[in-house]
Amino acid sequence: MDKNRLHGVHTALVTPMAEGAVAYADLERLIERQLEADISGLVPCGTTGESPTLSESEHLQVIRTCIEVAKGKALVIAGTGANSTAEALSLTQAADEAGADAFLLVAPYYNKPSQEGLYAHFSALAESTEKPIVLYSIPSRCGIEISTAVVTRLREKYPHVCALKEAGGRSSKVSETLTSIDDEFVVLSGDDGLTLPFMACGAKGVVSVASNLVPEVVTEMVNLALLGDYEEARKIHLANYGFFTDLFCEPNPVPVKVLMQMKGLLETSEVRLPLCPPSEENLNLIRSISSEISLREKVGL
Repeated sequence: MDKNRLHGVHTALVTPMAEGAVAYADLERLIERQLEADISGLVPCGTTGESPTLSESEHLQVIRTCIEVAKGKALVIAGTGANSTAEALSLTQAADEAGADAFLLVAPYYNKPSQEGLYAHFSALAESTEKPIVLYSIPSRCGIEISTAVVTRLREKYPHVCALKEAGGRSSKVSETLTSIDDEFVVLSGDDGLTLPFMACGAKGVVSVASNLVPEVVTEMVNLALLGDYEEARKIHLANYGFFTDLFCEPNPVPVKVLMQMKGLLETSEVRLPLCPPSEENLNLIRSISSEISLREKVGL
C-alpha cells in the first residue's frame, strides 16, 4: 500500500449502540456519511469505538461492516490492539483475513510492560501480517509511552510498521520521532486540538474524533496544512479549537455520542458501562456546543 494513503483524516468511528447491542444499521449510515465527505480512512474499534467493552464477535463484525460498506473508497485501519499479545494476534489475523487495509495497535494497557516487552509484543504482531501497522501511543490511558527507541527498532526490522498515532500531547515527540526515523514514516495526531501544531512539526494528519460530526471541517483544515497553507488552516483550527477541546469534557466517546444524537446522526447516545451519561453540568456544555455546530458548513462552527 502507498504510505501516502495514510496522510489525511482518519475518523475514529464511534460504535452505535441500542439496548445493549451494536446498532449495525446506524453504523452503516455513519460510514456512508464519512465516505460522502471524502474521508481518508475509517478507524473502527479504537478508543472512540469502545473496543474494551466489545465482545470479540462484535469487534470483528464492526470491522467487517466497515470493510463491506467502504468498498475500498477509504482505508479501513482496524483497531486490533489489546493488552494480551495473544488476543491482539487473534484480532489482527481475523481482521487481516476480513480485508482490513491496515491495523491500529495500541500499547498494552494496565499490565505496564517494559519497553523491551513492548518491542516483543509489537514484533509478534508485525510478524503476523504484511499489511501496514500504525502504532498507537496514548500514555494517559495505557500508563506507558511507546518510546522513540522502540518505534525506531520496530521500523528498522519491520518496514510495514510505518506510522505512529501520537496521543501523548507533546509536539516534541513528533519532532523526536521524525528526526530519528526515515522520511517515509508517518506520524498522525491522536488529538484534534493538537492536529495543526503537530502538522507544523511534520505530522501528516489525524485520527479524529471530531470528524464523526464534522468530517468536512477537519478534512479541509488538514488538506490546507498538507498543501502548506497554514494561514488558512490556522483560521479553521482557531475557529474550532473550543469544540475540539470541549469534546473531551467527559471520557471519550461520551460527549461525541451525545452530540451525534442531538444532531440526528445517532438514534441513541448509549455507551457501555463503565462509561456513563455525562453530568448535568457537562450536558449543558454539550448542549451549547450542539447549538453552535453546523453539519453542513466547511469552515467554522
